Amino acid sequence: MRIYIFGLFVSLAHTLHAQDTLRLSIRQADSLFLQNNLELLAEKYQIDIAKSMEIQDKLWNNPTFGVEVSAYNPSRGAFDVGKNGQKAFTISQMITRAGKRNKQVALDVESTRKSEYQFYDLIRTLKFELREIFFESYYLEQTIALYDNQINTLTTTVAAFQKEYERKNISLKEVVRLKALLFQLSNNRADILFEIQENQRDLRTLVNTDRPVKPTVDSSDIRRYELARYTPSVLKEKALQSRADLKVAQSLTKEAELNYTLQKALAVPDIEIGAVYDQASNYVNNYFGVNASISLPFFNRNQGNIRAAKTNISYYKTAENARQNSIGNQVDAAIEKVNIAEKAYQSVENQFTDQFQLLSTGIYDNFQKRNITLLEFIDFIETYNESIQEYNRLQADRIKVYEELNYVVGEELFN
Repeated sequence: MRIYIFGLFVSLAHTLHAQDTLRLSIRQADSLFLQNNLELLAEKYQIDIAKSMEIQDKLWNNPTFGVEVSAYNPSRGAFDVGKNGQKAFTISQMITRAGKRNKQVALDVESTRKSEYQFYDLIRTLKFELREIFFESYYLEQTIALYDNQINTLTTTVAAFQKEYERKNISLKEVVRLKALLFQLSNNRADILFEIQENQRDLRTLVNTDRPVKPTVDSSDIRRYELARYTPSVLKEKALQSRADLKVAQSLTKEAELNYTLQKALAVPDIEIGAVYDQASNYVNNYFGVNASISLPFFNRNQGNIRAAKTNISYYKTAENARQNSIGNQVDAAIEKVNIAEKAYQSVENQFTDQFQLLSTGIYDNFQKRNITLLEFIDFIETYNESIQEYNRLQADRIKVYEELNYVVGEELFN
């Protein structure tokens, strides 16, 4: 009865865990990532901040209003501001010259555009990370399924051999060697689970969920990765047109050019115009006057800022050219990786895993029937597990290099 209750509890726990698991295809994972990722949501605020600066710098300067009153009159006392007292009012407005306001707004617009490109570049980087981890996790779980099957079968075999040993039909050496193999498989399984848990941490962070994520992949997800329709020249051209980080570099150059024109405009003095009313302190009572003022650019003509802004243009233009050259090299390297991975993948016979699986099905029966030796059995199990694990790793690496090509080109090439 206790065994039945315990079994029921374990079954219920597995059911609840399965319900709590978030099963996602790669397209669903992409969608959740774009909706929920906190880094993307935070970066969006930078765009809003930049747009707010546009609004702010489009505003005109506020006029200035001043009041002057008589604080003390010896003959009439404090605050003599009545009909025969003294008070004065001034109002002034700063008038900017040389198109400073429009030039500042143009610089703000370019800054907003740069923030948008930085947002798209963050999407590009995080999406590559998401897909790399997604497919790696999927194939690691395929390897775990292999180990689970092997461990379950080997556990049964060890139990059977333990009984045979107790009956004095086999030696202790054979039982111990089988238990050592089982221990080795369990350790290998644990190492893979450590990798899966690290990937789980990153996957859950990227899609912003506290539920376990189980990647699901079908054949169409694999078949879409194919390079034949793209030539290196086409991919390089696409990268130069699409890479958000290159657009950021180009925007920085444009910002430097706009800042240079702004700094030259700032060397032109602004004019402040105003009006004044004075009740009794001027040469006539109830005096009305107008005034204007301008700074005289004898010493400070903004020379240092203009020079720095001009040098910044050269700096950012050089950085932009360097980024263009780097992108071309990145595309070449990514294409080469794809070719290497594809050749390695194609070199594995299509029936390789099926043949191994067919052979594995009968290996345990043949061993228990003593048709093969202990050493042959152990050698096969180790070779089989290592080969399937490497094959799964090869499939994950193949998709990774295709996604890296997506990343360096800055486009979705394989839909």
